[in-house]
Amino acid sequence: METPTNEKFRDSIATVNAEGKRAWVYPKKPSGKFYKYRKWVSYGLLIFLFSAPFIKINGNQFLLFNVLERQFNIFGAPFWPQDFHLFVISMIIGVIFITLFTVAFGRLFCGWACPQTIFMEMVFRRIEYWIEGDRGKQIRLDKQVWNAEKIRKRIIKWIIFFIISFLIANVFLAYLIGSDQLLQYIIDGPLKHVSTLISLLIFTAVFYFVFAWFREQVCIIACPYGRLQGVLLDSKSIVVAYDYKRGEKETGRAKFKKNEDRQSTGKGDCIDCFQCVHVCPTGIDIRNGTQLECVNCTACIDACDHMMESVNLPKGLIRYASEENIAKKAKFEFTSRLKGYTGVLLILTGVLTGMLFLRNDVEANILRLPGQLYERKENNMISNVFTYKLVNKTTEDIVDVHFELLSHQGKIEQVTHKNFVVPRQGLAEGTLFIEVHASVLSGDKDKLKIGVYSNDTLIETTYAAFLGPRSYR
Repeated sequence: METPTNEKFRDSIATVNAEGKRAWVYPKKPSGKFYKYRKWVSYGLLIFLFSAPFIKINGNQFLLFNVLERQFNIFGAPFWPQDFHLFVISMIIGVIFITLFTVAFGRLFCGWACPQTIFMEMVFRRIEYWIEGDRGKQIRLDKQVWNAEKIRKRIIKWIIFFIISFLIANVFLAYLIGSDQLLQYIIDGPLKHVSTLISLLIFTAVFYFVFAWFREQVCIIACPYGRLQGVLLDSKSIVVAYDYKRGEKETGRAKFKKNEDRQSTGKGDCIDCFQCVHVCPTGIDIRNGTQLECVNCTACIDACDHMMESVNLPKGLIRYASEENIAKKAKFEFTSRLKGYTGVLLILTGVLTGMLFLRNDVEANILRLPGQLYERKENNMISNVFTYKLVNKTTEDIVDVHFELLSHQGKIEQVTHKNFVVPRQGLAEGTLFIEVHASVLSGDKDKLKIGVYSNDTLIETTYAAFLGPRSYR
């Protein structure tokens, strides 16, 4: 079945031409109210991104995701693999928040806060405008033969792109191994850390490839969020939308003619200037409606408002609006769907908050040594051997640590020494013997409650299974 003419744009993405080859996008340099707001948001987020690994709170890196050594800091608070359940709940909350946000506001995150968009539009693209000029000059430069001017501009651009990509790779590495470790590597020199240098160059090449060549294809092809919005959006979602009712009217859009009364001719307010298309970083025509490629960057809003102002027509032909708002003038409604997502989000956030408050600074695990049975000792005492592991999640050493039985009469003997230190953000492990009188055992397997003390202060409790003879049930 042949696609209607006005729907043929849906047969392929905007960055692929009729021959199936890459259609390079040359977006016009945007300007306007929303672009100014986006610049402030973007620069604020860039400052945060580059400074977060170097900010310390109580000696902890503000954000750290050291997967290899299983060390994680979130807003200065250290988390360990034992806190994995908190990570899972956080990820679920993140997914539900993204779902709620997308249902309500579409791909607003993509246009305003996504690192890909921020780096592409506010860093690399602006450098390109500075070196090669705006849309028209870039098109002419691409078609130009490789003369001295073109070679000079391209080499300067490629070198700057590589330097920025290398800087991004270093910051990315600081999130993974820690800023202190990264600075030490820099002081030591690259020859002492060749493997790290190779990893850095690989990441640099990836970032360079993305921002110098792949560009908007990340948002269109690689990022799953664009596909997700197609499932989540509905007619009530607020997106960057073209008001086709006003833009087309009775006879459709038409070029602007001076001193023409468009109202009497039935022509729409859209003057078919294509400025919204030329300024789009993904090369789409927003007048075709909501599309996969649209990242809600508002560049088309600024361009259209500028043209409407130039021809003395009301601004807002392209604006943040829902399909229902354009078709029926309906206001934004907090639907039952949004209420459901919000309810689940609030419940999970409450659960996570409670678990964070109940999270202990010390994690204690005491396990019976595998393969070992009980041992009968003098005076009818039954002995089991255990291994212990204590994790200190704080930034201070925990000193004078020892164990005491809380549920049964007996004694605990450590193999090494009675009191020990658990280093800050570290762990202590060892072996201990627990002896309990046979008369107080209720069966062949009892549950012991053990207290962990520091300077005679109870800091944690844990449980361990204790084996005894069957005859003493």
